[in-house]
Amino acid sequence: MSEVNSSRPAEEQELSELLQIRRDKLEALREEGRDPFRQTRFIRSAWSTEIKEKFASFEGETVSVAGRIMSKRGMGKAIFCHIKDDRGQIQLYIRADEVSEQEFKDFRKYDIGDIVGVSGIAFKTKTEEITVRARQVTLLSKSLRPLPEKFHGMTNTELKYRQRYVDLIVSDESRRNFEIRSRFISFVRRFLEERGYMEVETPVLNTISGGATARPFITHHNTLDIDMYLRIATELNLKRLIVGGIERVYEIGRIFRNEGMDTKHNPEFTTVELYEAYADFHVMMDLFEELLSRASKEILGTYEVQWQGKAVSLAPGFKRMTMAEAVKEALGVDFMSIESDEEAVRAAKALGVDMDKVEPTWGHALYECFDQKVEETLIQPTFITMHPVDVSPLAKRSPADPRLTERFELFICASEMGNAFSELNDPIDQKQRFQKQVELRNSGDEEAAMMDEDFINALEYGMPPTGGLGIGIDRCVMLLTGCNSIRDVILFPTMKSLEK
Repeated sequence: MSEVNSSRPAEEQELSELLQIRRDKLEALREEGRDPFRQTRFIRSAWSTEIKEKFASFEGETVSVAGRIMSKRGMGKAIFCHIKDDRGQIQLYIRADEVSEQEFKDFRKYDIGDIVGVSGIAFKTKTEEITVRARQVTLLSKSLRPLPEKFHGMTNTELKYRQRYVDLIVSDESRRNFEIRSRFISFVRRFLEERGYMEVETPVLNTISGGATARPFITHHNTLDIDMYLRIATELNLKRLIVGGIERVYEIGRIFRNEGMDTKHNPEFTTVELYEAYADFHVMMDLFEELLSRASKEILGTYEVQWQGKAVSLAPGFKRMTMAEAVKEALGVDFMSIESDEEAVRAAKALGVDMDKVEPTWGHALYECFDQKVEETLIQPTFITMHPVDVSPLAKRSPADPRLTERFELFICASEMGNAFSELNDPIDQKQRFQKQVELRNSGDEEAAMMDEDFINALEYGMPPTGGLGIGIDRCVMLLTGCNSIRDVILFPTMKSLEK
């Protein structure tokens, strides 16, 4: 048995003893009629950081603070401790002769993790630390479990995701990640609303799975007695609104895809999809670049970030190239000079590209060359444009080459950050592409889209030329926080059952 495993029973016994000690302390308080869980409110007059940042106006004044005890040390008839609130930490100083006898006696028994409310005088200690000199102390909640520092910190990554509440207590870095996430979403809303976009909400449950190629989650509506699908995209409903005359529209929403889990994927994730009438994918490219650059500057104060071990610059002026140009630059094959499907497939296979699971077409050959060989080389922000029609069922064909579509994806550190089209608004072409997707689904491809007759009906009323963009919120937050796993930026990520 390893040293780590042999020490585990001793740690578990120690933990069990600590749990009992804390429960005994709670029971004693209850027997004395001083149950902390009966407390319903504490009026706080200032946050920890507020007192520190504006100390000149707080010095010598009475303040009321509240938070969780994070450290505690006794010095005879005086106790120092730090409490943590929503904004930071501040030191408390409790003297036996400055609070009641009962309060001091109780405070000596308080544990790390207990939540207290304190009224006292703001001052500086001899070491110049801003502190609250307690005059009154109230136990507001009893912590019945020790914080993980007692057992060498929260080093179990899986436990960190399962017990995010503990992770947030002990990890300022995790807290920072989610503050940045919140600020980024707020920035996105403000950025779009400044440009006249209207935020909407569309259904999560749909009778048809569409708007993207992905395997859906299926549920059943008992009253209607029909199967329904959790949405895999917000696209089709938002374009219905473009048809209806809402010319700039967006939705920040949860998306559900019944697919694998890894450091870049979670079965439920967040996107912002936006559509602008009378615009094309070039407008979307400019908008996305400005959004990401400005967000970095506003939230982080810099364009320079570190992600996946790479230094990345989000300064305006992202590289832009077609997919065929990217393949030619990286692999030396000029797909634009290849005309036949057979020649394109041969060229792909000669490069070691696996073509066995896709249709043997020019478009699939180009895409697979990029996907399998080139994408991983894209570290700095790069817009890859003009994707093949075969892999872009909702994008408008290029007037210059009908094999291609007016579409782009932005790649940073080999990760797709967003996807955009000059949207297909030809109902006849759209129906034909849907029909091809239906044929794929009937042949066993569960990710293929379904025919959406009502969406075709909407397009037949007329949709103006439209630019559309979908951005992965989680990926962008990973970039801004430097996190390498999507689970670090989702508060409660999907986890495997502990029973399995």
